[in-house]
Amino acid sequence: MENRPWVFGFEDRDKVKACVGENWDAVRGLLGGKGANLAEMARIGLPVPHGFTISTEACNTFLAAGGTFPKGMWEEVLAALARVEEKTGKRFGGKENPLLVSCRSGAKFSMPGMMDTVLNIGLNSQTVEAMIRLTNDPRFVFDAYRRLIQMFGSVVMGIPDEPFEAVIASARRSAGVVNDNELSADHWQDVIKQFKVIYRRHTTHDFPEDPLKQLKMGIEAVFKSWNGKRAVDYRQAAGIANDLGTAVSIVTMVFGNLGEDSATGVAMTRNGSTGEKQLEGDYLTNAQGEDVVAGIRMTKDLSQLKTEMPAIYTEFERIAHLLENHYREMQDMEFTIERGKLWMLQTRDGKRTAQAAVRIAVDMVEEGLIDRKTAVLRVQPDHVDFFLHPQFDPAAIASAKLLARGLNVSPGAAVGQIAFDADMAAAWAKHEGKAVIMVRPETKPDDVHGMLAAEGILTSRGGRTSHAALVARQFGKPAVVGASTITLDLTKREMIVGERTIHEGEWISIDGTAGIVYEGQLATMVPDIKDSWLIKLLSWADDFRTLGVRANADYPRDAQRALDYGAEGIGLCRSEHMFFETDRLPHVQKMIMTDFPVERREALAALLPYQRADFAGLFRVMGGRPVIIRLIDPPLHEFLPDLVELVSELADLKIRLKHARDMAAIDALLSEIRQKEQLRKRAQSLREANPMLGLRGVRLGIYIPELTTMQVRAIFEAACMVTKEGTPVQPEIMIPLTSHVNELIRQRDVLEAEAKTVMTEQDVDIAYQFGTMIELPRAALTADRIAEHAEFFSFGTNDLTQTTFGISRDDAESGFLVEYMEGGILPANPFATLDRDGVGQLIDMAVKKGRSTKPGLECGICGEHGGDPQSIALCHELGLTYVSCSPFRVPIARLAAAHAALREKEQKPV
Repeated sequence: MENRPWVFGFEDRDKVKACVGENWDAVRGLLGGKGANLAEMARIGLPVPHGFTISTEACNTFLAAGGTFPKGMWEEVLAALARVEEKTGKRFGGKENPLLVSCRSGAKFSMPGMMDTVLNIGLNSQTVEAMIRLTNDPRFVFDAYRRLIQMFGSVVMGIPDEPFEAVIASARRSAGVVNDNELSADHWQDVIKQFKVIYRRHTTHDFPEDPLKQLKMGIEAVFKSWNGKRAVDYRQAAGIANDLGTAVSIVTMVFGNLGEDSATGVAMTRNGSTGEKQLEGDYLTNAQGEDVVAGIRMTKDLSQLKTEMPAIYTEFERIAHLLENHYREMQDMEFTIERGKLWMLQTRDGKRTAQAAVRIAVDMVEEGLIDRKTAVLRVQPDHVDFFLHPQFDPAAIASAKLLARGLNVSPGAAVGQIAFDADMAAAWAKHEGKAVIMVRPETKPDDVHGMLAAEGILTSRGGRTSHAALVARQFGKPAVVGASTITLDLTKREMIVGERTIHEGEWISIDGTAGIVYEGQLATMVPDIKDSWLIKLLSWADDFRTLGVRANADYPRDAQRALDYGAEGIGLCRSEHMFFETDRLPHVQKMIMTDFPVERREALAALLPYQRADFAGLFRVMGGRPVIIRLIDPPLHEFLPDLVELVSELADLKIRLKHARDMAAIDALLSEIRQKEQLRKRAQSLREANPMLGLRGVRLGIYIPELTTMQVRAIFEAACMVTKEGTPVQPEIMIPLTSHVNELIRQRDVLEAEAKTVMTEQDVDIAYQFGTMIELPRAALTADRIAEHAEFFSFGTNDLTQTTFGISRDDAESGFLVEYMEGGILPANPFATLDRDGVGQLIDMAVKKGRSTKPGLECGICGEHGGDPQSIALCHELGLTYVSCSPFRVPIARLAAAHAALREKEQKPV
C-alpha cells in the first residue's frame, strides 16, 4: 500500500487499475460499492454528477490512527476537488457560482442507511446569497441550508434529531400546512435561525462557515460511522467483515427540490418482493433523496412518472435496462431530476426477498443473462430457508379481524406483541423471549437492532423502497409498510385504527405477502414449496453437487415430506421415538420393570407389530432408497415417570393413607403405593449422573439383547413384507455409540443371526448393511478397526461435539457457552456449526482410517449440523458420502452442497 493514492476521481480508471487490476471484487473493495458503481456508470456514458472517492484503505488507516487522516490524503482531496471545480465551472465556497457537494458513505457490501451521509456541503451565509441570485428561488436555497445544518449537526456532531424536528413541526403548525415542502422561504429562514441556536447549545460553538472545514469534518464523520452501533449490528447480522472499512464519495450536488420539474427517487429493475420483471420504485417531486427513503412524505409510485414526465421516464427506463444488462443483476438505483435533467446518483445490486431472489436467478438464466452455475451460486441457502417460513392458516384468516392494509414489501407471516420502539423490541425478544412485532411511523437506521430482534415490522408511513422495506427484505422479516389508516401515539404507547385502540404489548399478526394486518394471534402452517422457480433451481443445484442429501425421519409422514423436498434416502430413523407413542409406552415400561425373562419377552412381542408396521411404512414411502435405522439409543429411565414426581406422588399417597378410614380405600391406596414404589426403585436404579456416559446405545443392546433382537426382527419382517408387495427396500441398520470394536462384534453377531433367521422364515433375500454411529472420540481414533465390522459410518455430530468439548448441548441455549460466544472465546456455537479444528479433525481421521480398511466406506453425518451450510461445506471437503438433516432443511442442504462443489471447482487450478 506504500505510495498508493487515497483518492480516485470517477474518471480515474487507469489509476484504479494500477492499484488493484480489473478484478471487480477488488475494485469494490477499494472504492466501496457506491464509488465503484459511480465510476463505472460514468465510464459507460451515463449522466453522473462529477466527483471522486476516498478509498476504504484511507478509512481503515484513519481508524487505526485514532482519527487522523492518512499522510497526504487531504492534499489529494483538495486536488480532486479542484478538478471537479474545473469540470463543473463552479467553485467550492465561491461567491458567484458556488459548488455544493455531498459526502456519502459506501462500503464494499451494501448497508442501506447504516452509515452516514451529509448533503449540501458548501453552504454558508455568502454562498446562500449567491445561490439565491443564481436560482431566483430563495425557498429552495433556505430549505437546502436548513438540511445541511440538521444533517451536519446530527451526523457530524451527534446532536439528536428531535430538537430539529420539533422546530420544523412547530413551523408547520404555525403555517397551517401538512408537508415540509409547503413551507415558504420566510418559514425556512426562521427555522435556520433556530437550528443555529440548537447547534450552538449542543456544541458550544457556531455552525462552521468555512466550506473546507465542513467537508473535512464530514469525511471524518463518515469514516467514524463505520464503527457506529447500527453499522456494527447490521454487519454482524449480515455476516459482513468488520475490517473492510467504508469509502467516501464526494459528489457534486444536483437538486430534486427546485420545483415541479424536479424530483428524486429510488427504483429497482425488478420487483423486490416477487422478482417480477418490471420497474418498481418511489419518487417525490420537489424533494431531496432523503425524503423518499425516510418515509416522511407519502411517495408516488414510479409508474406515475410516465405520465408526469414522459420523456424522463423513457430515458430512465432505457438506463435501467442498460444497467441490468451491464451488471447481469437486478439493480437498485437512485436518481434525481434537476429542472428536467436526469442524473444517476447510484446503482447497486438490489435487495430482494428470498422468493424474488430465486425467481430472478431462474428468469435471468432463461433470458440468457447468466448461466445455471451463476444462478445457483447467486441464491443463498438462507433464501431457501425463508421459503419454509410459516404462512397463515387459511382457516384462521377466514375468521380473523382485519385491522389495516399496507404495502406488501417482505413476505411471510409474523405474529407477536406490539413494541413501539427498537430498544423495547430488542429487550423483549432477547431478554424475555417474547415474539415481537415492531411498529413505527417509519424506521430509521438506528432502529436496526429492534428490526433484527422482531418477528415482523409494521410502519404507518413509507413506500416499497423505504428503509423498513429494504432491511426487512435483506433479513427475511415479514413486513407491511405504509399502513396509512393506522395512527400512532408513541407518548401513550398505543395505536389507533378506526375506533379500535391497541396498546403496546397486545398481539397482532401481519401478512407480509398480502400486506394485511390482523388483530390477535393467528394460527400458522408450514407452506408447501411447490414453487416452480425454486424446484427448477434446486434441480440445477442437484446437477452440480456431489454430496448426497438424506433426511432424519421417524415416521412415514416425515419420510414423505423429506421425499417431497428432494431427499435421497433416510439418514437417520430414531427407532426409540416410536416407543413413546401412548399405546406402546405401557409395554416398554413393562419390559423395563420386570425381572422375569418371560414377562420381558411378552412385552417385546407386544411391541414387535408396532415396530414392524412403522418400518414397513418407511420402506413403502422411500421406494428402494436407503433407510438407515438406528437401534434404540436413549437411557431406559427416559421411559419411566420422572423420579422427583414419583417421590412427590408417593408422599401424597401416604398422607391420604394416613387419613383413610374405609378399608376398600386403604387397600386401593396400598396397592397404588406398592406400584409407585416399584417404579421409584427401578427409576432410581436406572438413574445416571450423566446419561451421555451411561447405559445406552450398543451397551443397552448387550445388556438387554432381546430388545435389539426384536427391533432387527421387526426391520427384516417389514422389509420382507414390502418386498413381497413389489416395492424394493434398502435397509441399513445402525448400532449406536460404539466405543470399542468388541462391542460392535458382540452386538452384530447376535443381530446378523436374527436377520438371517427372518429371511429364511420369509424365504426372501434382502440386500442390507450393518454399520455404526461414530459419536465418541475413541471410535474415531480406532475407526480402522471398527471398519472391519461395519459397512458404513454415520457421524452423530451432536454427541461427538458433546464428548469432544465436554460440554452439554443444554449449555448452547443457556449458561456459559452463550457468554463464550459473546466474549469471542468461541467463534460460533459448535452445536450449530461443526467445529473444524476439533470435531472436524476427528471426522477426517475416522473417514481416512475407516476407508484405509474398507475403501469406498459409506460415511455420512446425521446430527443437526447436516442442515447447516458451513458444516455441509466441511462435509464436502472431508469427502463424506452424504449429509442427513431435518426434512425441512433438505432443500437448504441441496443448495449448500452444490455451493460447496462449485466453490471447490473454482479454487482448483485449471
